[in-house]
Amino acid sequence: MPEKVLLVDDEKDFLEVMAERMAARGIEVSTASSATEAIRLAEKESFDAIIVDLMMPEMDGIEALKLLKKKKPETQVILLTGHATLEKGIEAMKLGAVDFLEKPADMNQLTKKIKKAHAHKMMVVEKQIEEKMKKIMGLKGW
Repeated sequence: MPEKVLLVDDEKDFLEVMAERMAARGIEVSTASSATEAIRLAEKESFDAIIVDLMMPEMDGIEALKLLKKKKPETQVILLTGHATLEKGIEAMKLGAVDFLEKPADMNQLTKKIKKAHAHKMMVVEKQIEEKMKKIMGLKGW
């Protein structure tokens, strides 16, 4: 089953080209041109990774990361930026981003990071299910 990714960037040309390049690598790609749109999509659907541009006009990638992690803690977020700073990278990782890459991202490297995010999400979801099962078992007295 292909990895399912949400790509978020306010630069529509960049968004289209990146989506095409990911699709050519067998990745199922949805796009959003704003963080608000991305959050709405993430509430409705499950994605293996959400790739978010750091610098966007209405809401930056750090704020989007915070909201995404608050609503769905298992969300795997990779931040992309053309304006990388060490401070922003550290902040993003502390807030739960799985990675932080500079634009233009090397597609081989990005694909590897998407696959890694997918594997990590599967472990997190499995752990959540296991915790629910323990609660059910405890309530039933089995």
